[in-house]
Amino acid sequence: MLLLRRGDDGPAVAEIRATLVKLGLLPATNGQIRPTNFDGQVEHAVRSFQQQRGLITDGIVGPNTYRALTDARWQLGDRNLAYLISQPMSGDDVLTLQQRLLELGFNAGRADGVFGHQTEHALRNFQRDYGLSVDGMCGPGTLRALRQLAPKVRGGRPVFLREQEHLRRSGPRLSGKRIVIDPGHGGGDRGIVVDGVSEADLMWDLARRLEGRMVATGMEALLSRGPQVCPPESDRAQFANSANADLFLSLHSDANSSPHARGVATFHFGSGGHGTSSTVGEALAGFIQRELTARTGMLDCGTHPKTWDSLRLTRCTAVRVETGYLTNPEDRRRLLDPAFRDVVAEGILVAVKRLYLLGKNDQPTGTFTFDDLLKYELSKAETA
Repeated sequence: MLLLRRGDDGPAVAEIRATLVKLGLLPATNGQIRPTNFDGQVEHAVRSFQQQRGLITDGIVGPNTYRALTDARWQLGDRNLAYLISQPMSGDDVLTLQQRLLELGFNAGRADGVFGHQTEHALRNFQRDYGLSVDGMCGPGTLRALRQLAPKVRGGRPVFLREQEHLRRSGPRLSGKRIVIDPGHGGGDRGIVVDGVSEADLMWDLARRLEGRMVATGMEALLSRGPQVCPPESDRAQFANSANADLFLSLHSDANSSPHARGVATFHFGSGGHGTSSTVGEALAGFIQRELTARTGMLDCGTHPKTWDSLRLTRCTAVRVETGYLTNPEDRRRLLDPAFRDVVAEGILVAVKRLYLLGKNDQPTGTFTFDDLLKYELSKAETA
């Protein structure tokens, strides 16, 4: 779809306005305002919506914001919900259904707002346990039962407790862990390009360096793309799901209209507005952030929850790393240095190791080396 921004006009803007009015973020139009005009008031409402949904707050309606606006139109009870294999249903009504099922103890997986196989399985189990017709469809009867039970069981984060327990049971060794490394962009999409330097090429190189180190520790490292292709984020997430990955690591560099913007940031699945967050993802993002800033001295831009498809649609723990600003001369100079990319790859690998150590036999941030890690893995293999 085309990007819609301040100054645009047309029926697509009218649709966005209507949604924002329904969500209470924009007052209804009067005779003095054209309902098809993307003005400053609409931009402000879009920014508020993006902030609530864990999206980039730029006031521009692109594919991710439009998808979230479309999802937000649906409330539980507006329509019957079922698993459609060819085109899965999505929306806030699906998200609410997933949250209710999880609160009741039925494993619907991550509450991502997409009605998939796991949601259907959880719904059928609920229907079976509560003497309802087991059809896998959330219709009037099932909805009535959910509403009757929901007030007694609100609260908790069961899906993320399961995530933490899975991490604990997997053990401290890296050997056997399956990691999907996702170098941003690719193929005809070069990402950010400054002075002939492209984000796609740099992240591909960084991904290969990280892959080599991971394989050396006994991990199974898979790349989400080749050098000449650029799958959409949803396909990258599906690749990780199909591979039954333990972790998904997406590698990017950033850009800003100001050349002074610089530093490293990491992102995990979560939305402040909906109160959801991947606790393990948040922990891994924190480990990566601390390792990279300690090892490189780059500005610490923090860790943040986001609902991007690459984070939302992956069943495993997923983190996105912004390794610096190509639009900043100093960050760009460092990113162009192969030795610097080696430091970044080592920092990310050590952060993954820290995640699985669960605080045991750990070392201070920035001091754990690749050689230390290999010795640790070898010693554990000998005693296994």
